[in-house]
Amino acid sequence: MRKYKYNKKNTDKKKIMIIEDEIDILLLYKDYLNNKGFSVEATATTANEALNDYENFFPNMIILDYNLPGKLSGLEAAKQILTKYPNAPIIIVTAFETVKNEISNDEFFTNKNVILLLKPIKLQVLEFTIKRLLSK
Repeated sequence: MRKYKYNKKNTDKKKIMIIEDEIDILLLYKDYLNNKGFSVEATATTANEALNDYENFFPNMIILDYNLPGKLSGLEAAKQILTKYPNAPIIIVTAFETVKNEISNDEFFTNKNVILLLKPIKLQVLEFTIKRLLSK
């Protein structure tokens, strides 16, 4: 399920793309971030088209779940995007602490704008992390 909404009035807001298979979490993030002045313009429940979605919207930030159904995992989608756009800021969210090691042991992610957050995530922490990544 992909839903796109483009609003020309929001051009000054930072655009965010969320890829999360749990609809309730996706909607929670979206509502919270929209209320905090961001513009969530693209959402998806799989990462199968993540690179195309990124290229259609060029968001300022991607929130990407690690464990997704479909052809691509969140990590594989992040690699696709970062291969073509190495400065893309990405927050990877997961409930699995072992993913920290997976990312830190993968040289591909060295010097990339990728931050891992462990679920459950406090919404204020998500907002702070987005602002921190966008300020780099």
